[in-house]
Amino acid sequence: MTLRHRCVAHTLWLLSVVFCTAAAGDPPRHEIRFAVAAQFPPFQSRNQQGQLVGLNIELGNALCLQLNVRCTWVDQVLVENFPALDAHQFDAIMGIAQTSKRRQWANFTEDLYPFTTRLVARKSSGLLPSVRSLKGKCVGVLVGSNREAFALAQWAPKGVIVKGFWRNDELVRSLVAGDIDATLQGTVEIREALLDSAEGQDFDFLGPAVSGELLGSGVAIAVRKPDTALRNELNGALEQLMHNGEYQRIIQPYRLDAPFPSP
Repeated sequence: MTLRHRCVAHTLWLLSVVFCTAAAGDPPRHEIRFAVAAQFPPFQSRNQQGQLVGLNIELGNALCLQLNVRCTWVDQVLVENFPALDAHQFDAIMGIAQTSKRRQWANFTEDLYPFTTRLVARKSSGLLPSVRSLKGKCVGVLVGSNREAFALAQWAPKGVIVKGFWRNDELVRSLVAGDIDATLQGTVEIREALLDSAEGQDFDFLGPAVSGELLGSGVAIAVRKPDTALRNELNGALEQLMHNGEYQRIIQPYRLDAPFPSP
């Protein structure tokens, strides 16, 4: 081995020692700060006592328990608050759909569960989730949601009126009152908010499920792009929950339409 080669090898060895020592010296994780927007029952909302409840809350707490860390919940106005994530105001965004646009801002865990998106309107309206059927009609969506992104990109330029709402209960009241003609929603939350209620008996899912890259097909956890360690820890914990049956116990009561992820 030449002197040059020995110097290069020695330099690489020193770098490996530095990186390994730094990794070994990282402090153990004691807490995960999850951001949620607590206005989307049954996924995340507050009960009458002001406590956070819902599927995403249960899953997040179970993941923290599996990792033996404390769960801290940070209530946000918007789910898609990537600037706050990058600013370390929290560690992860809990329960957010993976889309190509969002993957530009953050990394995502494996899907926690699948979802489907449907058009909901009065049964007598005859509406379908197509531009031809919805042209000139007003479709309500939640501000900052993947459904808003889809409707603004795919439908609005072709004559569909897209109206954003900050809260789902406000959107539902407008739909029942006839102020909007339809809404584009996830099946679980609109069933909870309207279809299972007495005032929702005149409404239903119309037409087939709506799909597209801007919608995504599964809900995951977003983390900062450099934070691969947290993403891997959460993926490992999720896999353990699936193997020990805790995942199935948590998710079963929420009546998801699509198949569950396999262990």
